[in-house]
Amino acid sequence: MAAKKKGSNNAGSSLLTRVINSSVAAKAGVPQGYPLRRFDPTKPSLDGLLVLGGAGRFSQEIRQALQADYEIAGPEFQLASETKRAALVFDATALRSLEDLCELYTFIHPQLRHLQPSARVVVIGAEPGELDGEARIVARALEGFTRSLAKEMRKGGTVQLVYVAQGVETLAPLESTLRFLLSGKSAFVDGQIIRVGTQDATPAENWHAPLEGRLALVTGAARGIGATIAEVLARDGAQVICVDVPGASEHLSATANKVKGTALPLDVTAEDAAQQIAEHAQSRYGRSIDVLVHNAGITRDKLLVNMSEQQWDQVLAVNLMAPVRITQSLLDSGDLAEGAAVIGVSSMAGISGNRGQTNYATTKAGIIGLVDALRGPLAAQGSTINAVAPGFIETAMTDAMPTGPREIGKRMNSLQQGGKPVDVAETVAFFAQRASSAVSGNVVRVCGQNIMGA
Repeated sequence: MAAKKKGSNNAGSSLLTRVINSSVAAKAGVPQGYPLRRFDPTKPSLDGLLVLGGAGRFSQEIRQALQADYEIAGPEFQLASETKRAALVFDATALRSLEDLCELYTFIHPQLRHLQPSARVVVIGAEPGELDGEARIVARALEGFTRSLAKEMRKGGTVQLVYVAQGVETLAPLESTLRFLLSGKSAFVDGQIIRVGTQDATPAENWHAPLEGRLALVTGAARGIGATIAEVLARDGAQVICVDVPGASEHLSATANKVKGTALPLDVTAEDAAQQIAEHAQSRYGRSIDVLVHNAGITRDKLLVNMSEQQWDQVLAVNLMAPVRITQSLLDSGDLAEGAAVIGVSSMAGISGNRGQTNYATTKAGIIGLVDALRGPLAAQGSTINAVAPGFIETAMTDAMPTGPREIGKRMNSLQQGGKPVDVAETVAFFAQRASSAVSGNVVRVCGQNIMGA
């Protein structure tokens, strides 16, 4: 009888899910989300017209650098034209007075009704912290504009802000970021700010394989998001070492075989974990690690009043202590290559908190702290460190949630839907590129502009 009752509950949950996601529910006002334009190697990066605006220091170079891959219109384009736009890029780096802010409205307003589905809007601004007086106010105002416009977009459209340091005089440090934000790879990234610094950067020789020649290591790679990260890094040209606990060896080997990489069964909390990683990289590839992705993570959810010390310790050991120790050890031993990219997988829980997850949220906020702490030491050797903070990503774990909380949770963002593991992986791959060597110290939220923690 118990088995029958369980089956009945599953059938009821499945039926409720179908009803919530039906056309009838849509007509009743239940948000359904618009199908997002994700990366497809058989299709153009941007399928339609890109309109450039603004008289900032990058406007001419953007057109020159992207014209081979994009259909671009510049100042000669009539903004009132009925031609559908796939993207708008406004270079606001020259805005200095409060009156200059009107240029944002003048350029973007007349075009909003002519945007294609999954349109991209990117505003490029000067780094506010490096400016004084009115210019600083103007640069900071761009954040309110872009975050608000992102919440007004429809049909999968997104809006992003890129702050560029004053010492950046060419497009090279900025190009990988711009290409990522315009492409389908940023489908579930919305309302975000990415900061580009003055570090040297060279555009990829082949934007279809921007990780060619890189050796990447991904922890927690046996299944789920970790396996997808390994697949996307390999797709973009990297050799991949897949790491997970020995108990997941079968799935780990499957992932490694799929990406034509190697499997390293390893408990990341082991004292010699970094040494084992370095030895594997040298023995199998004869080199140091270029891309280090800290994805391994566990949950032991309980209200703090009911949480055991073991549940606290286990989550901190895997999710935070292991990434800190492994990164620092590889850095100290010289087994992290010069020009390496370190990427941590944080979470919206680490930004906005989550009931019943004090241990987990502590570790995910700690990953952001790791980015802050190691940005300087890694920059000294030409390396970067960034983090992704996923929101509601549809996985086997979320599929097992009760229907109500799951369906509500995945709609609590501007895109009104859940993300996919590939959305996290694409952002990791963007950070992993050599062409992104001027992008460090960032935390990009892959959350569709979650309404909590925005």
